Amino acid sequence: MNINYPHLAKVLAICICCSMATAYGQGIKLMRYDEDYSQLKDSVRNFYNTLKFLPLSADKKVYLSFGGEIREEFGGKINEDWIRNQGFNSSFLQRYSLYADLNIGERLRFFTQVNSALENGSKYGPSPVDEDQLAVQNLFAEYRILKDSSNTLVLRVGRQEINYGSGRLISVREGTTVRQYFTGAKVGYATPRFSIDAFVLAADEVNFGVFDNRPSHQANLWGAYSNLHIQKAGNFDFYYLGIRRDQAEFEEGIAKEVRHTVATRYWKSGGGFIYNLEAAYQFGKFGKGDIDAWTLAIELGYTFENTRFKPSINLRNDYISGDKKAGDGKLQTFNPLFPKGGYFGFNPLIGPSNLMDLHPYLTLAITDKLTAQADVVFNWRYSLKDGIYRPGGNFNTAGSISNHRFIGTTYLLSADYQFNKHLSFSAGGQYFRVGDFIKDIVPLWDNSKFFNAQVSYKF
Repeated sequence: MNINYPHLAKVLAICICCSMATAYGQGIKLMRYDEDYSQLKDSVRNFYNTLKFLPLSADKKVYLSFGGEIREEFGGKINEDWIRNQGFNSSFLQRYSLYADLNIGERLRFFTQVNSALENGSKYGPSPVDEDQLAVQNLFAEYRILKDSSNTLVLRVGRQEINYGSGRLISVREGTTVRQYFTGAKVGYATPRFSIDAFVLAADEVNFGVFDNRPSHQANLWGAYSNLHIQKAGNFDFYYLGIRRDQAEFEEGIAKEVRHTVATRYWKSGGGFIYNLEAAYQFGKFGKGDIDAWTLAIELGYTFENTRFKPSINLRNDYISGDKKAGDGKLQTFNPLFPKGGYFGFNPLIGPSNLMDLHPYLTLAITDKLTAQADVVFNWRYSLKDGIYRPGGNFNTAGSISNHRFIGTTYLLSADYQFNKHLSFSAGGQYFRVGDFIKDIVPLWDNSKFFNAQVSYKF
């Protein structure tokens, strides 16, 4: 079943015209439910301000806010699975989103959002992260138990997106057309320097059709995530995550997986010296065997704020454990849980399990609106007894048939142009040069290429 949008051009034109009179207020955020337009209650009543703050009571304490997104992307791939003469494959990807945010006083809130993600053109059909024709992305009630100038305590129940830290383990997966969501309950407490969320959630089974996603009817993600900010010392994240999968697949085999992750992160962003250090340990049960896995991520960089183009030079280095011996009942392969899809490139071919990588990159602010980035990523298997995994952590290819460690090198070049806070354009190219491991497992191998262009409008 396909859904067509013949009036898209008109809708986009109307939205762009409306944004000319946009509100002076907060910017658009990754998580749309984090936006607060209550400051517009006394603003000029132009179309955009009314869209963002529509009072429903005389005292303006009950109001609605509307928003959404239109995103169009074209991508092309050559020999995408490292197979010689596999040829060219292209996709036209679309994302459409609308939300409504109802605030009833300072305590109660209802937020709902529907998303449509479409894929056309691929000769292999859509992947699970490319198409979900129509789905309820967010549908939750939120009660602010405590809200004053320095403390908030909030309970949220229903379907909701979540995103924590650098997105290595829990991400909304913004880079893909289909964003990740969960259903359950979350409670959050925050002060100016400390915050903590605790949650019990279920990840639904996502299908391609219209309102056909199936609830799992069991908690498969639970945990707590906290952040502590110390002046002049930086930011500290501490978190625990638990997951359950009844049919988890690794090179070790297929079995029920109950896994616990304890982790910490120390980070600083912004100008000058930047860093992001993260370490996680995993334990639990895979079938009747024990889980013993870990990861260490190091990112260091420096932004030259007072230099032309404000260059930022950065180096990432990841160590992600793999299984020591397939078939022994024990599992050392790290599970990235619900990661963002593009951590190792905007069309990554390998994921964050059984991996070591070295990733230098350079970012330039060509103008206030145009940025460019160049990356090189060197990839090795951590364990020679384990295979490689997909960006979402799913098992891809067994590795026991090869004694080589080096997977390959990814070269990336990308640019982003921000016309205004609503409209943006990005484009990029990627070249993956295969290493000895790929040459061993793909008899007729070849290097892969990818390019894409994307335009996004958010209101």
